[in-house]
Amino acid sequence: MLLLKLSAEDLLTLDKRHRMVPHLAERWKHFRETSASLGERTAWAESLVELADTMVEAGRGHVEMVVECAATVGGDPKEAHIIDVVLVGRHPETHGLSVQLVELKRWSTVTQVEAATADKVYVPGMSKAKKHPALQLATSFGLFAGESGPLHELTFECSGFTYLHNATEESVQPLLGINAPTGAYSSVYTRDRRDQLMKDLRKHFGEDSGHSHAETLLSRMGLWNTPLLDAMIMSRGEDTVFTLRREQRKVADHVKERAVKVLDEPTSNVERAVFIVTGGAGTGKSAIGLQLKVEFEAEGREVRYASGSRAFNGAMQDHVGYGDREFKESFTYFSSFVTPPEEPLDVLICDEAHRLRERSENHRLPAEKQGTKPQVDELLDASRVTVFFLDEGQSVRPNEVGTVKLIREAAERRGVPAIPFDLRDQYRCGGSDAYVRWVQNLLGLNDKEPGEWVPDGLMHVEVVDSPEEMERIIHHESHAGASARMVAGFCWPWTDPQGPEKRLVSDVRIGDWHRPWNADSDSSCENGTVPPSKIWSVHEAGIGQIGCVYTAQGLEWDWCGVIMGDDMVWRGDRWVFQRGKWSKDKETGVKRVAVQGSLDDKVRSKKLPDDKFSECVRNAYHVLLTRASRATVLYSTDEETRAYLKELVGDVQIHGLRPSWENLPSALRVPHQKRPERGGARSRRKKKSAAQEPMLPLF
Repeated sequence: MLLLKLSAEDLLTLDKRHRMVPHLAERWKHFRETSASLGERTAWAESLVELADTMVEAGRGHVEMVVECAATVGGDPKEAHIIDVVLVGRHPETHGLSVQLVELKRWSTVTQVEAATADKVYVPGMSKAKKHPALQLATSFGLFAGESGPLHELTFECSGFTYLHNATEESVQPLLGINAPTGAYSSVYTRDRRDQLMKDLRKHFGEDSGHSHAETLLSRMGLWNTPLLDAMIMSRGEDTVFTLRREQRKVADHVKERAVKVLDEPTSNVERAVFIVTGGAGTGKSAIGLQLKVEFEAEGREVRYASGSRAFNGAMQDHVGYGDREFKESFTYFSSFVTPPEEPLDVLICDEAHRLRERSENHRLPAEKQGTKPQVDELLDASRVTVFFLDEGQSVRPNEVGTVKLIREAAERRGVPAIPFDLRDQYRCGGSDAYVRWVQNLLGLNDKEPGEWVPDGLMHVEVVDSPEEMERIIHHESHAGASARMVAGFCWPWTDPQGPEKRLVSDVRIGDWHRPWNADSDSSCENGTVPPSKIWSVHEAGIGQIGCVYTAQGLEWDWCGVIMGDDMVWRGDRWVFQRGKWSKDKETGVKRVAVQGSLDDKVRSKKLPDDKFSECVRNAYHVLLTRASRATVLYSTDEETRAYLKELVGDVQIHGLRPSWENLPSALRVPHQKRPERGGARSRRKKKSAAQEPMLPLF
């Protein structure tokens, strides 16, 4: 659980915009599953602002405040020990990490400290005794610095204090008396000791270094994810890939427990098992699927990992699995099971199952290799254990029919109950569930009105005035070491590569700014300098082209620039969806926009009803807007839409808010993994149990 991570200056700016308390209340309800009390809201409005004001006045407004957080994100938020604030910055003498644990109290008086144990204090107006705040802080230190805590094995300076901004030293004298706890966490500051607090803050924290030191803490709390492809490459030769979190581990364990009962039966027994795992973007569906793949393979099971996404499979086969034929062949497509295997596979994992088609069709194959029955039936026939992962909100074409209902009914026709699981916790987009909900509200994917974006220090959003500005930001971050791409709605035509060198045409044209789409080809273009579409998302040369939903789905980058075209524009008080047209030059074969709007031939067809057309467009932008793990940069080609987005997002001229790669602590600027060298094939060790501890956290 973590409600907010901002510098003191940013928190005050947020409060002046009247966004802080509503944001905290919404996050509280998400984690605690109950509304924040009036007392909680009042405490945030008073105590947080008072602490931030004090820090700014002390000249330490750059120090970051991590608000209402547990030491790790893996436990049950309703049972976790929560600390009011963790202050994180740079120590003025050691220049290392400096941490202050803070308990904020609105008490004006303390009448008594329990003499026998000194662990309880009595506050007028409260019916029950309260735990001494110094002991609360000592507990927090144990959780943060203990063996399983985020500060363990780090070099850091840490202490803590209680701030009673409504009290005087005299009115809370029992807290300071002979029976009070002592130690590094026993400092108490009151209204009349505010000057001393400011003096001590300057002792604990140095001047602004330009780096976000809270990133170090948050990365070790398990809030930031290890990028999926990095984790896969780093785990080559290992039996385990990811550390699954909470509900993810529960899902994986349930699947394995049930699968064992099926797979240990004789092969003549036709008993099967079907699982349906749903969850939004960033909830860890692929992490669970890839971990299950590794664990089942370690037991000697015959496993295939199927997907409907060329981008995902291309990244796995030609980036992660480069030079490893066995690994590459373990990844396949939904359409690969028109002819079922002679003996059913042990396990078939179907990722991105919302992209299931009605039939398996491939125009490159002869008629006898085309599907004749529902594709979902082919998948169920191919394996004894089938695991489907899907998010119905990511279906972007009308012929994508994968739904929970479709899979459940297909399983029931075989007499097999489909076992459902639902993932809720967010681990992409900086772990900001608030950002994911904001995107869904913005696009009208639920019944809530679009609202203003509230900067939370976990995910960054900004709206730019031109594609040139977006490109400058994205290229700057890419050159600094972050993974970054620009993507766009399908609102420009896609011209075939020109000439023997396969020169790309700059189809995406906005004023004087022209850039090519990613190569729509299975081979490299422009004499080998431009990657094929299936690895555009991960190839270092892909930064020069614009991607679309079909080359982005299932993948992620640190930074993502999203260009919204004229297929979805804001008019007055609602979204309007537009179908476009393109024309083709008879001599050159170059295509150009004739009518602004969607130019995706599978979506813009007049045969597609308006409600289904708008659903496909909304879902496509939902995919694009949830590809980033740190920052999304938005631009709309439509002036009214751009103004509307800027109104929702607000100014970004807030101290330190943009999470530039250069501003991360050096220890966190870890280069992304490059494609393995050819010939680096892993040794597949078949074991009866995957007993090794997983090494890499991925969500």
